[in-house]
Amino acid sequence: MSDDWDNVTVIRKRTSVPKVAKTQSALNAARRSNAVVGTEKKTTGGTNRHTQQDHQRLAKVDRENDVAPPSKLSPSVGKLIQQARQAKGLTQKDLAMKISEKANVINDYEMGRTIPNDGVLRKLERALAVKLKTRGGK
Repeated sequence: MSDDWDNVTVIRKRTSVPKVAKTQSALNAARRSNAVVGTEKKTTGGTNRHTQQDHQRLAKVDRENDVAPPSKLSPSVGKLIQQARQAKGLTQKDLAMKISEKANVINDYEMGRTIPNDGVLRKLERALAVKLKTRGGK
């Protein structure tokens, strides 16, 4: 049993990592000691510079992938929401609570600053008993 303690099992052995000589004197010292020396020139290593062609290519890619932004809610629909809300005697906060949304959502819809959401528009139609036409954002 005591023999088991004397045996050593190596599970993983660290491999030798090649050294990188950064100066000319270190490279010459390695050559003098008959070490294997390999020299490679990195073409873009250590630079953060981009050529003008790179920028032109990226600009072209950006132009090709332009996507039209979604249309926002028409101001006339916002006015209709505001008029119907005021006719019912509701504040923006009251209407928001009634449809389970935040007051700033109602404000954004009335000002026409938001992208229309069908779910919110249906809630507004039911709460205000009006028909909101929003097809095409006009």
